[in-house]
Amino acid sequence: MGVVVGDQIFPLDPSIYHNMTRFLMAGSAAQAEAEKIARGESTPHSEHRLCDVALLPPVTRPGKIIAVGLNYRDHAIETKQEIPTAPIIFAKFPSSINGPDAPVVLPADDPQGDYEAELAVVIGRKTKAVSEAEALACVAGYMPLNDVSARRWQFADKQWVRGKSCDTFCPTGPWLTTRDAVPDPHALSIQMRVNGAVVQNSNTSNLIFKIPTLIAFISAAITLEPGDIIATGTPDGVGVFRKPPVFLKPGDVMEVDIEGLGILRNRVV
Repeated sequence: MGVVVGDQIFPLDPSIYHNMTRFLMAGSAAQAEAEKIARGESTPHSEHRLCDVALLPPVTRPGKIIAVGLNYRDHAIETKQEIPTAPIIFAKFPSSINGPDAPVVLPADDPQGDYEAELAVVIGRKTKAVSEAEALACVAGYMPLNDVSARRWQFADKQWVRGKSCDTFCPTGPWLTTRDAVPDPHALSIQMRVNGAVVQNSNTSNLIFKIPTLIAFISAAITLEPGDIIATGTPDGVGVFRKPPVFLKPGDVMEVDIEGLGILRNRVV
C-alpha cells in the first residue's frame, strides 16, 4: 500500500495497512494519514518510482464484484434491447481480479473474447439500505475497470456469471483515486482503445442509473463492505455488436482511459 504523488509512491506502514481492504476498514484515521503524505505534510522513510515497481490490483481480493448491465443508453440500443427501467446486476467472481499491465488470458474453449471499459466504484464502509442522498458518502473512490467477457459462454449459458468471471477477466487500476479528488463522477470521459484505436468513446454523464441510485438499489438487498467493487456499466462500441463482430486476439493491447483516474493497460494472451 502506498500513496502516489507524481511519479513517486510513498509506502504506508505494511504492518498496519498490508492491503486496500485493511486500509479502508481503518477508516478516517488511515485516510488522514494518506492525505498528509499527499499534501507533503508527512514524508515516509522510503519511496519508490512508479517505473520501478509492478502495480497490483488496487483491491487484491474484494469480497464482491457487482456489475451493472446495459447502463448506457447507447449500449442498450446496440444490443437491440429495451432501455432498462431498473438496474440489471450480475456478479463477477473475485478470482477474476487482475492488475494493470498484467496479461488477460483468453480461454481456449471460447474464442469470442471482448472488452468493456467501465468506471468502478470502491466501497469505503459497511453500507446497508442507504438512501440515494447518503450513498456517495459510502464511496472510498474510483478506478478504471475492464469487464472482459467470453461472449460465447455468456450468451450460451443464458446468464452471465461464467462468461464474465474467467480468470484474469477483471483488470482494475492503475490505482484507486479517492472520492474527494473526483468532483463529479458523472462527468468523466471514458474510452477504450485496442491497439491504439478508439473503439469506445463516451462520458459517465450518459449512465442511465447514477452511482447513488446503484448503491441504494444494491444495498437494499445486499450489505456492501469495504473493498467491494461496483462496475457501473459500459458504453457502446463493444466488439460483439460491431458489424462484423471483432473479438480479442493474442497480442492485442487494451487501454481503459477514464478522465483523471489513469490508464488501465492490459495485453491479451
